[in-house]
Amino acid sequence: MRRLLGGMDIGGTKCAAVIGEASEDGIDIVGKRSFPTPGTPEETLAALIAALAALLEEHGAGGGEAGTSVAASSSEACGRRPALAAVGVSCGGPLDSEAGLVLSPPNLPGWDGIDVLTPLREAFGVPAALQNDANACALAEWRWGAGRGTRHMAFLTFGTGMGAGLILNGRLYAGANDMAGEVGHIRMRDEGPLGYGKAGSFEGFCSGGGMTRLGIGMIGEWLQAGKTTLLPTGADAEQSLTARLIFEAAEQGDELAALIVRVTGIELGRGLAVIVDMLNPEAIVIGSIYTRQERQLVPVVLETLRREALPRSLAACRILPSGLREHVGDAASLSVALHALET
Repeated sequence: MRRLLGGMDIGGTKCAAVIGEASEDGIDIVGKRSFPTPGTPEETLAALIAALAALLEEHGAGGGEAGTSVAASSSEACGRRPALAAVGVSCGGPLDSEAGLVLSPPNLPGWDGIDVLTPLREAFGVPAALQNDANACALAEWRWGAGRGTRHMAFLTFGTGMGAGLILNGRLYAGANDMAGEVGHIRMRDEGPLGYGKAGSFEGFCSGGGMTRLGIGMIGEWLQAGKTTLLPTGADAEQSLTARLIFEAAEQGDELAALIVRVTGIELGRGLAVIVDMLNPEAIVIGSIYTRQERQLVPVVLETLRREALPRSLAACRILPSGLREHVGDAASLSVALHALET
């Protein structure tokens, strides 16, 4: 019988339910449903359960309304009808993965100690597990992406924020209370853009929001020096500047945009050097912005790494873009489901 994995991604603005089938060659995304995040945790969980149940019914893996055991109805099916094996949940932290609790993430107001696993186990009758989004992406890249075949790997989100998921000695490492990998909080400079509640932090320099704040500050200084830029300025910068616009302007030869990209690349290289020296990984996989803008970032990142990291440690480590690229978010929750079956 085919074995399906179910996944749920809980975000501040959008949620998704997904089903997939894992094989030795990777992960096949069978179906997906996305929707804006509802107002309350209870509404969100009910909508995710209904979406996953609908996907399973749509793909012949059992039926029933949300709140019934889809796994039970699947097990009654004959022949080769696929069955749901486990459900994984990916959500921004902080959280308690062992207890299955979401603990007041900044982008999910009202999610204060919310049990997300009990409703899933009751609805589907299968194992369910929860991990923060960085850990979930690390598992996905390790199993099916750029980190496949490694025993020691780090994954960096480098998207809206900056966080890390760690695979050490062939196992996910979450730390004493699920706080391992919060590299975005590391202070890179005494002053700098705000990220993770700290000025000059790794997230402040190396995230979408951090790059925007860095750019706004540098635009003001640039204009005061009598120079021009393709980037939006003044009130327009506050409203419309994004990391994407910065990279696009740099690609067009804008001197200020190129300087902002260089500052980000330097701080990314310095942050990577800390990880290389501390963990001695075989690979550091970087998602989102790095995956899309690798060509512009690589020269300065590698230049900085060679200057900052221990040569022997760096020689053992590859710096790689996400192998799953834009699908890493879908694969992330499914990797948590597979992890639930193996632990």
